[in-house]
Amino acid sequence: MTDDTIDFAAQARLVSQLAARTADEQLDAPTPCETYAVRHLLGHLVGLAAAFQHTARKDLGPMTSGAPDAAVPDVEPGWRAELDQNLRGMTEAWHEPAAWEGETQAGGVTLPAAVAGRFALNELVLHGWDLARATGQEYTPDAAALGVSYALLAPLAEGPDRLPVFGPPVAVAADAPLLDQVVALSGRRPEWAPPGT
Repeated sequence: MTDDTIDFAAQARLVSQLAARTADEQLDAPTPCETYAVRHLLGHLVGLAAAFQHTARKDLGPMTSGAPDAAVPDVEPGWRAELDQNLRGMTEAWHEPAAWEGETQAGGVTLPAAVAGRFALNELVLHGWDLARATGQEYTPDAAALGVSYALLAPLAEGPDRLPVFGPPVAVAADAPLLDQVVALSGRRPEWAPPGT
């Protein structure tokens, strides 16, 4: 690794473990993503982990040029192994220094590769939280990955640069844990829990 790259390994491994511990009977449970059940969230993770490999390798095409999840994603048989494989591939792709150089494409948007890599890792941080909350699992994200998410989201919280993929930021206490701050910056409510719990 060089000073210009960010290691995805710990956070990707955590997401894979959360998915492995998700029971089949939880697939239809609600998540903090209002339009997604757990099965849709997991399908989204399978797809984004594959797509961000192409983004890292500058292999531009259908996987990088389309809007993310034009249709509601879902899981297919063997999804746990597929997700684990895709997360490993994503980690390996962003491990290469060349992945962070120049420009690339994600979700149909051309952007600096160094920014795309940070967005990719942020997806794992936020959706790891989504999955853990939806399935009642403990969640302690990789500290370095959490710091990357905060550094990415905080400048975008307000104003014209705010990205439409995130909802309006949610107010939290100034001394709230960093994870709560990151979750709130993405438009999620840190206190979210499945209905009835």
